Amino acid sequence: MSGLGSRDIGHRVVVRHRIPGGLTDVIGVLQAGTPELVTVRHADSTLYEIPVADITAAKRIPELPLRPVDVEQMFLTTALGRPAVERAYIGHWLLRASAGWTGRGNSLLPAGDPGVPVADALSQAEDFYRKRQLPPLVQVRVGSPQEQQIRALGWVDARPEQSDVLVMHTTLDHVNAAPRYDVQLTDRPDATWYGAAFEGPVPAVAPQVLEGAAKAMFASVVLDGRVVAVGRGSMTGHWLGVDAIHVADSFRRRGLGTAIVQGLARWAGPEGGRRTYLEVLLENTSAMTTYTRLGYQEAYRYRYLTNR
Repeated sequence: MSGLGSRDIGHRVVVRHRIPGGLTDVIGVLQAGTPELVTVRHADSTLYEIPVADITAAKRIPELPLRPVDVEQMFLTTALGRPAVERAYIGHWLLRASAGWTGRGNSLLPAGDPGVPVADALSQAEDFYRKRQLPPLVQVRVGSPQEQQIRALGWVDARPEQSDVLVMHTTLDHVNAAPRYDVQLTDRPDATWYGAAFEGPVPAVAPQVLEGAAKAMFASVVLDGRVVAVGRGSMTGHWLGVDAIHVADSFRRRGLGTAIVQGLARWAGPEGGRRTYLEVLLENTSAMTTYTRLGYQEAYRYRYLTNR
């Protein structure tokens, strides 16, 4: 493969080759290679098939290090990727309510400046949730100044029995390889998708939350005549958020979750996506292993606080 071999498949490479009028370089992940053709996958999921006869130089290059993320901005980005049914603001702090379904959809997100003393902001939040007959919750980044300020006012862990939630991120070129399974995509999920996404009845508010993002896509894999794996992707700027991944019990450990992530990543690339995030409980070791192998790394952790 003109300097590249099978050991280089799955790694970043640069390939210089002839084009009409001169030379050009293609940088991406080497997806396949034969004695006649080299296939390189760009970050936007575009496949470049380059005849070996046209290659003048090719080599493996180091993986791009993950750039540090602005965790304060990412904290808000994750909320925009899965917007709550009701939203209101205290300064920059975001109040969310979704009929009690999920902590993310029914908690205060303290990102930015509330514009008032923290104690006053929390009092307003309590009133907001009291009117909706919801418990007061605040989603805080672990170790953040906001967590320290809110704890100092007497707020405590709302779910002490549950581990922290880990928010992980990586670049799309780590996760946009061709899936092992046929991943079907739709921008409007049907009852079959929801039936596979939930064990038991679908919360009445779930469709409004999951379909509420400005740009979302719903993925599924069908095996043996039924939907056995599903997931959801949403675009916020150049970020792809992946969530709602669920694999049927009898089909786990077959790489279906990985396929869902890859299918959504391949949708996001042409849409302008360049980076991706997802959330996972620290206690979910199998999912943690899968996402780490895909190249996801920790950005921050969060938990919920309450004053009750």
